[in-house]
Amino acid sequence: MNVLVVENENPAVEGLVGLLKSIDPDINVIGITQSVESTINWFQGHADPDLIFMDIQLDDGLCFELFETMKIDIPVIFTTAYNEFMLSAFKVNSVDYLLKPIEEVSLRRAIEKFKSIHYNASINNDVIKQLLNELNKGYKNRFLIKVGDRYKSIPDKEIACFYILERATFLRTVADKDYAIDYSLDNLQEIINPDKFFRINRNSIVNINEINDILGYSSSRLKIRLKSAKPIYDLIVSREKVREFKRWIDK
Repeated sequence: MNVLVVENENPAVEGLVGLLKSIDPDINVIGITQSVESTINWFQGHADPDLIFMDIQLDDGLCFELFETMKIDIPVIFTTAYNEFMLSAFKVNSVDYLLKPIEEVSLRRAIEKFKSIHYNASINNDVIKQLLNELNKGYKNRFLIKVGDRYKSIPDKEIACFYILERATFLRTVADKDYAIDYSLDNLQEIINPDKFFRINRNSIVNINEINDILGYSSSRLKIRLKSAKPIYDLIVSREKVREFKRWIDK
């Protein structure tokens, strides 16, 4: 089980990590952050942990700013010296609320609670997703398009990207040809292979095999350059898609 510790007091970090190791040697602390800003930056470059231990009062403000700034679906065990924030904690992804100094018995109970509620369920969900993927391998791999009075079938390996322009959906081939198709991007996400294609923003889906370069862009976003096709506008990975995109590209 991978955990992230968000705590700005070094003695508290050392005490918590020591207790975690004594309770369950399989617990792996994959990150330690001390502020709201450093925690946001950490998530930009790392895969999600299974569980977060989070102090409420950090170096640059209250941890609840994290939930206002970014989407966090990960279970959290809050740790604090004060009980005045208990109600706020349980409005987010709280598993438990531990008062400092943290006692081993209380910590053990919180971890057992997390496992009973979340960990087993997530394992079962992974199994279900795997079975569904095995049963549903019929992704669409060709698109029939009309060119004048003729029809042409384009295989997905020749598609560089899908995009929206003036409320219409188009595909662009690796040969820089654009064709209108009778699908929305939402429809496409359901019928094309998610291992090959990724929706980087509201208006664009790209083919992983056609990505030539990935560049840093403003406000923690990414810019994509394709191998041959030249889209009509810049392909920018939206801020909320960056983490998911990094996991997809790194499979």
